[in-house]
Amino acid sequence: MNILVTGGAGFIGSAVAKALMDRGDTPILIDNFNDYYDPQLKRDRISMFLAGYEGKFRLYEGDIRDKAFLDTVFEKEQPEKIVHLAAMAGVRYSLERPELYADVNVMGTLNMLECARKYGTKHFVYASSSSVYGENDKVPFSESDPVEHPVSVYAATKKATELLADVYGHVHGLKTTGLRFFTVYGPWGRPDMGVFTFVRNIIEGKPIDLYNGGDMRRNFTYIDDIVSGTITTLDADLPSGSVMNIGGDRDESLSDYIASVEKHAGKTAEKRMLPMQPGDVTRTVADISKLRALGWAPTTRIDDGIAKFVSWYREYYHLT
Repeated sequence: MNILVTGGAGFIGSAVAKALMDRGDTPILIDNFNDYYDPQLKRDRISMFLAGYEGKFRLYEGDIRDKAFLDTVFEKEQPEKIVHLAAMAGVRYSLERPELYADVNVMGTLNMLECARKYGTKHFVYASSSSVYGENDKVPFSESDPVEHPVSVYAATKKATELLADVYGHVHGLKTTGLRFFTVYGPWGRPDMGVFTFVRNIIEGKPIDLYNGGDMRRNFTYIDDIVSGTITTLDADLPSGSVMNIGGDRDESLSDYIASVEKHAGKTAEKRMLPMQPGDVTRTVADISKLRALGWAPTTRIDDGIAKFVSWYREYYHLT
C-alpha cells in the first residue's frame, strides 16, 4: 500500500521507509531538508542508506506547514496510512526557538490531521516523545500516567499533538496512534542528540559534557527496535487515540553507555561534569507492556547497538 512518511529523510523516517519497502509497501516521503542539523546527512540517507531502492519510493521536498503542498501530495498519492515523524526535535533548542517549535510541531501536525481526515486515511501514526512524562517520580513510565507538567517547550508541543490527535479521533473518526519514543540511537542518527555527540567526541578525542554530573539513566533504544515497533503499531487494530511507549527493556546508566562507546572506539573519554540543563530530566524508564502485548520486543542490547553505531560512524566520516 501507499504509506506516507513525513520526515522521510530523517533518522527514524528513512529507516521506517526502508523496512516498508522490504515488505513490499510504497513509502511516500515528505521532507523539507531544513538546516537544524547538516542537511547533507539527510540527503545521504536518501542517496546512500536507501541506495538500491530507487523506484520503490517517491520523495517530495516540502514543508508540512504548507497546506497547498500537502494537498498536492495527498491528491496525487492517496496514502492509505500515515507515519507522521516530521517535527522540530531537541529539548534545549526548543527553549531558544519556542515559536518555531509551536509552528512546526503543532500547526504542522494539525495540517497533517486535516489532510488525513479530508482524504480518508485509515490510520494516522505519529511521533510523540518520552519527554511528555517530565520529571515523573513513578517509574517505569506508563501510558496511563498523568503528563500534565512537561518541562520543555518541545515536550509541551508533543503533548499538544496527542491532544489534537485525540480530538480528530473523537470528532472525525480518524484512527490515530501516538508513539512515545525513548532515547533512540544507532547508525545514521541525528548529530544533535547526546548519544551521537558522545560517539563523535570520543572517537575524535574531544571532551564530552556530562550534565547533572553524569548521573542520568535512560531506556536507550536501538533504531531497528524503534522501526519494528513503529510498523507493529501501524499494522495493529488499536482503539483510536492510543499512545504507546517504544523503549528498550533495560534501565541503563549514562556511564554504562559511555563505557561501551569507549570500548568500541578504543579511546577513553575526557569528561566535563556540568550541572543539570533546563528542560532535561534525570531518568526515563519505559513500561513497554502495551507494545509487548502486540508481539513486539526490543532485541538489540546496548553493547551490540553501540558497536554498530561506532562502525557506521567511522565508515561514514572516513575515519580509521
